[in-house]
Amino acid sequence: MRGLILSGGKGTRLRPFTYSGAKQLVPIANIPVLHFPVRQLLEAGIDEIGIVVGETEQQIRDAMGDGSAFGAKFTYIRQTEPLGLAHAVAVSRPFLGDRPFLMYLGDNVLLGGIRAFVDEFRRTGEPAVIVRSVPDPQAFGVAEVSDGYLVRMVEKPKEPPTDLAVIGVYAFVPEIFEVIANQRPSARGELEIADAINGLVAAGLRVRAPKTEAYWIDTGKMEDILAANRAVLATLKPEVDSSARVIDSELVGQVSIGPGSVVVRSRVIGPAVIGRDARIERSVVGPDVALGDRTTVRDSTVTNAIVMDDTVVERCEGVVDSMLGKDVRLTNLAAGSRLALGDHSRVEAG
Repeated sequence: MRGLILSGGKGTRLRPFTYSGAKQLVPIANIPVLHFPVRQLLEAGIDEIGIVVGETEQQIRDAMGDGSAFGAKFTYIRQTEPLGLAHAVAVSRPFLGDRPFLMYLGDNVLLGGIRAFVDEFRRTGEPAVIVRSVPDPQAFGVAEVSDGYLVRMVEKPKEPPTDLAVIGVYAFVPEIFEVIANQRPSARGELEIADAINGLVAAGLRVRAPKTEAYWIDTGKMEDILAANRAVLATLKPEVDSSARVIDSELVGQVSIGPGSVVVRSRVIGPAVIGRDARIERSVVGPDVALGDRTTVRDSTVTNAIVMDDTVVERCEGVVDSMLGKDVRLTNLAAGSRLALGDHSRVEAG
């Protein structure tokens, strides 16, 4: 069985961060989002993985490589235009062949893994989608389910028939290709995955719809990324690398500090993760903070934030509920500063 990860979206809802980078590479707890589906496919015994890419192909290739670093083999599949999830499946047929496969949306985070889901797919051979109750089902593909099987799927309905979102992990059989070949584009000009799944049901196939209670989020907006960051940080084990130095400082709760980092006369409140070669001086960091590699926080307070590589926060009374891209410089900001800054931004006050 092979895996397929869709990573071709532009990420317009996640701007300004996606002006200069692929949304699937935005870090959560210092882990690029795309690593989550890769790791879960591997945990489920799937190591031949196709990655569907679009305009950000080179960035994803450069970041992910050929898969050997993960113990996998990656094949990159170019989707020349964003014509829908079902279209991405269709262009992947040469890689997938006529065999069952797992598809995972590359901007989703599902804690707990998919091994049981994959094992059941191997056992039954029945196509399947994972569903989860959500408070805002109109924002997702919504499933109607009876006795554990899908009745139909409705894409982003104004009046959802249920609160069950189809969360972006799918198990498909080769019949899906024939269904997609006979599909017509939707009103927005795309080949919708909901139509393809409904086509399987119409063809007489039973589509399982197991419900999960595990944490899941579609990382489409900054608020979603920060929520996922908090959830992943909460699962981390405290660990201070032997080459890191903690001098006249206090570490509270779940704190992870990477190689070469230095914490001086500061307080780090977990859950928090600090990358490689970072420096924290006379500051309070956390809770719910991820500092990337080579970041500096000096004479500042940072709470509920993602701070990406090579960024400097200096003399800031309170950076909260924020995402800072790579190589950002913040100076002299007041308490309660909430920021969404893309790479190479500069903000100085006073």
